[in-house]
Amino acid sequence: MRFSRAFVGFALLCLLGFALLPTHAQQLAKRLVLKDGSYQLVSQWEVQGDRVRYLSAERNEWEELPNSMVDWDATEKFEKDRLSGKPAPEAVEVDKEMQAEQQAEEAKTPQVAPGLHLPEEGSVLLLDTFQSQPQLIELQQTNGEIDRNRKDNMLHAVLIPIPISSSKQYIELDGAHATLQAHAALPSIYVNLVPSTDSVGPEKPEQPEQPEQPWDRYHIVRAQIRKDKRIVGVIKTNPLGRSSQQQNLIPTDSIHLKGDWVKITPLSPLEPGEYAVVELLGRQGMNTFVWDFGVNPSAPANPGALMPEPSAKSDQPK
Repeated sequence: MRFSRAFVGFALLCLLGFALLPTHAQQLAKRLVLKDGSYQLVSQWEVQGDRVRYLSAERNEWEELPNSMVDWDATEKFEKDRLSGKPAPEAVEVDKEMQAEQQAEEAKTPQVAPGLHLPEEGSVLLLDTFQSQPQLIELQQTNGEIDRNRKDNMLHAVLIPIPISSSKQYIELDGAHATLQAHAALPSIYVNLVPSTDSVGPEKPEQPEQPEQPWDRYHIVRAQIRKDKRIVGVIKTNPLGRSSQQQNLIPTDSIHLKGDWVKITPLSPLEPGEYAVVELLGRQGMNTFVWDFGVNPSAPANPGALMPEPSAKSDQPK
């Protein structure tokens, strides 16, 4: 005998519906709350003297228990809450536990805006405001190439007839503009480059111990655009062979936050242009690996930005 596809589909749907009936019945079931805190899921019950006879929603059978075991006040309260659509106590408790866990996780890292926390892993992030919404943008590290500026140095050596001439070298970034552009004129930048000790993976060869660097070694410099390059630093060498570095440093304020984060904030609004976060290492000079960004209020949205949690509380940012 052959059946049509519609008939077979209808039969499968019916079977699925019957299979779901017990679960649906349990979800809509009443409760006989007992004095020891437990309960029985029931479809209906009736009191017969000192016994309570009930139809179990789990087993679909009539069962009995002593009337003295039932907490009638709690049973009545649960029934009123169920009819009014109030969530079950278990659901409320689960929500409380989940909220407590979320708050504990968020407390491990600073909050930079309502509903917006820094991640646990280290990175360099810029707090921007786009279309009136705060968002965190991760800055990528870029290698600054040293331009030997041979033509200028050779000309200088010809014009000044001394045994050893001075020289000038530029620390340059490719391109006239950074990929990431901040829309806010007064962005805050958060730096955390402390390596994690909890990472799991193959053992790495032991590295020589490095001298501890001051936490406030990060600064913001303004880049000078020259053709298709951005100059973030200049290295000068005098005739005696001594070198010095120069950068167009922006006055900033640095704060050490929990979780090894450092917050860097310009003391005054940044003009539209190109900038970079640099690491100054004392006598060693500037680390040529920098984190570049620009400031352009009319720039499009930055991809991959971290947004605030929709249900977050409006706490005061740190």
